[in-house]
Amino acid sequence: MIRLPLVRQGPLRALAVRVVAAVVLVLLTVLVIYIDRDGYRDLNEDGLSLLDCFYYAVVSLSTTGYGDITPVTPDARLVNIVFITPARVLFLIILVGTTLEVLTDQYRKNIRVTRWRRKLKDHIIVCGYGTKGRAAISALLETGYDKSRIVIVENREEALRQAAANGLVAIEGNATRSAVLLEADVKNAKSVIIATDSDEASVLITLTVRQLTAGQVRIIAAVREQENAALLKQSGAHHVIVSSSTAGRLLGLTTTTPPLIDVVEDLLTPGQGMALAMRSAERDEVGRNPRELQTLVVALIRRGKVMPLGGQQSITIDTGDMLIYIRDEENSGLGVAV
Repeated sequence: MIRLPLVRQGPLRALAVRVVAAVVLVLLTVLVIYIDRDGYRDLNEDGLSLLDCFYYAVVSLSTTGYGDITPVTPDARLVNIVFITPARVLFLIILVGTTLEVLTDQYRKNIRVTRWRRKLKDHIIVCGYGTKGRAAISALLETGYDKSRIVIVENREEALRQAAANGLVAIEGNATRSAVLLEADVKNAKSVIIATDSDEASVLITLTVRQLTAGQVRIIAAVREQENAALLKQSGAHHVIVSSSTAGRLLGLTTTTPPLIDVVEDLLTPGQGMALAMRSAERDEVGRNPRELQTLVVALIRRGKVMPLGGQQSITIDTGDMLIYIRDEENSGLGVAV
């Protein structure tokens, strides 16, 4: 089941509003008739009880009109002209509007899903909308990634509602199932981020994605335990983030060298001082040592592999290399933040 971002109130709420409006209109009509009950005559000619007023209001507003109760005095007939007839029309409008709302809601949803699928291309699938999943999406949005090209796969109702409220497309289901991933169009995805709370589920999702895409879609997975990282890579994950060990290292750095953790947080937090960025090597930089550039290059990526810049070996920049460097956030227009 695909849940698109919320753009209006739900059909159940709209139906409830109409039902309440119809009930209020009936009660108001009953009150008017009951106040002027002496102006009406029924077949038994014993006057109108409260139940008779309810009966007359319902059959009049629904245009049934059996004729067993009729207004006979001029005042009662005037009330029918001025109030009962407009109320009847309004009641019919409420009923017809409710019917049309129920009948067309699914059609409108199908139209929106069709349009969304037509525009979907090179998207990112995020399996899990917990703490890690939300943080990953925030990082994507901070780098300027289009929100409409992010698809969430989640089976928790609360998380699905939160994702839709945040303007994200969410698919309800278990990401370990092939049918759910195919619903997210995993074969045409750019990458899949696995941010579940279970290492076992992460392994199963990785295997399923690799099987469906033949390894053509990049898989980034997070695991809790270091011992499961190798298993995930063997299952087909291109990158594995070990949350427990990463958090532990940061805790250790905070204890021994507090200023160092401040620098790390500064680099990882967009809009604050320094930030890590990546760009392609320029033509005039080819053949030069990365250390000689004006920008502070911390890593060099060549054919998908990180080239060490330290040690005795001298590294020169080749055509097609990617440079990871530290930039000032005031000049955030340069490069792509990572």
